[in-house]
Amino acid sequence: MAAEHGVHATGIWAKLARTIKRRPRLIWMVTTAVLLLGAFGATALNATGVPQSDLVLGSSEARDGQAILGEHFPGGTGSPVLVVVPTSKLQEAANVMLAQDGIESVSVISARAPGGAATVTNQGLQSMGAPGAAVPEPTVVSGDVMLQGTLGAAADSDAAAGVVREVRTSLSSTVPDALVGGVTATAIDTNDASIHDRNLIIPVVLMVILLILMMLLRSVLAPVLLVLTTVPSFGTALGVAAFFFNQVFHFPGADPAVPLYGFIFLVALGIDYNIFLMTRVREESVKHGTREGIIRGLVITGGVITSAGLVLAATFSALGVISILFLAQIAFIVAFGVLLDTFIVRSLLVPALTHDIGKAIWWPSKLSRAAATEGADLATSARHRS
Repeated sequence: MAAEHGVHATGIWAKLARTIKRRPRLIWMVTTAVLLLGAFGATALNATGVPQSDLVLGSSEARDGQAILGEHFPGGTGSPVLVVVPTSKLQEAANVMLAQDGIESVSVISARAPGGAATVTNQGLQSMGAPGAAVPEPTVVSGDVMLQGTLGAAADSDAAAGVVREVRTSLSSTVPDALVGGVTATAIDTNDASIHDRNLIIPVVLMVILLILMMLLRSVLAPVLLVLTTVPSFGTALGVAAFFFNQVFHFPGADPAVPLYGFIFLVALGIDYNIFLMTRVREESVKHGTREGIIRGLVITGGVITSAGLVLAATFSALGVISILFLAQIAFIVAFGVLLDTFIVRSLLVPALTHDIGKAIWWPSKLSRAAATEGADLATSARHRS
């Protein structure tokens, strides 16, 4: 029964195995070069955040309403930048905000003022009521007052985000106790947190997976190489996605969490497939030597892993029909990445690379020093090449 899983078996996976056995180095070098070239395109992925009004694909009443509002009033009307400062620093903070390009006007919350707010100018508080009306006192809570700055641009735009960042920078030196909030500030903080989490979580996940693979395969070199193969694979998925997002679908950008979610899904699925393959390869290597074990493992697991990849890709593709930008982008990245991992990384790159390295792939376990079985394997490979 074991013989039928070797290179003399029939079927597409047996043919692929024979091809890998003849030219392992050429195959893994070419596939690596292609993946690295695709990964270079990931630099074009604009994952710095998108306006909330663009999160819905197709028509959106909220987006249309924002456009109409911007035609008649400052774009940030209704979603002002909110600044909480000590009462004694009210005028200083107001002066900083008024000096900032992009802020149309500043008011202070006052329960007794018309509309609940009193205008603040460089000369101080001004009544929003009839000329000569008494200037209302601002509402004070725990010694603090709240200022409202009307933004000239839409609150979810890049221009508004730039204004809020500059206000925060200016206030940090003049009024260190100032707290800046509002819709725009919340979006900024959310994007910054997503970028921080992305930069932190990705290396942590890779390290945890590496340790798990080391314990499972009882090797150091094999897990390191398996983890390294996921990096260009993920980069290529992002690179191809960036091309389609920018040139085909014309998306306005991507949320900073998109690469992180795509990474989590793709690495989890890709490592799963590598585990299925390499655990079987290790079992076959104990009996037949490493190079023959790689060939047998590929033939045995090829159909099952490929079927699983096709099912998962189709499942994630279903998210693309939902008119939400985030889900559509995740659907494309994960579906394409799974297919890439199934047909390129797990079927070509990993078997060819491990076959070229040979028994050293299991270093430092005893299997890497199994000279007898590996010697027979090398002799068979040499006869095949001749």
